[in-house]
Amino acid sequence: MPCARGLYVVGLFILMMLSGCAGRDTALDERLDDAQGLSMERAMILCHAQQALGTPYRFGGNSPDGLDCSGLVEMVYQAAGISVPRTADQQFRQLPTAEAPRPGDLLFFGSRQKATHVGIYRGQGQMIHAPGSGREVVSVPLDIDYWQQRFLGAASPAP
Repeated sequence: MPCARGLYVVGLFILMMLSGCAGRDTALDERLDDAQGLSMERAMILCHAQQALGTPYRFGGNSPDGLDCSGLVEMVYQAAGISVPRTADQQFRQLPTAEAPRPGDLLFFGSRQKATHVGIYRGQGQMIHAPGSGREVVSVPLDIDYWQQRFLGAASPAP
């Protein structure tokens, strides 16, 4: 299983931190700091979300054959053993909120009346999401005006 390999790598990162590697100031140490505190569920969420990159968009899709934004969340969280509601608005309204998103948390976008889009926070200002018809699951930066103007909040259903 490809995600098992990813979990192995996360485990190695954590082991390296515990053995004193975190004391040096390098780019590797920054990546290790990002992995610090990740639960196994969050590591699985991020691994499965990364595997979904390149999957074609399909309205109502929640499988590797095609995904919409909330279907991506549903599929990835299910793979980590966490059940979430089906639509972006249901996820926004029903899941526990997060003040400061951590890798693996959900980010919601839309109008004040309704969440119309959801993505998975990857860390370091990046989000994995299924953008829409004719496109594929991608990772995008969150520091552009489009996302900033539509951001509604974050949810943290993973331990």
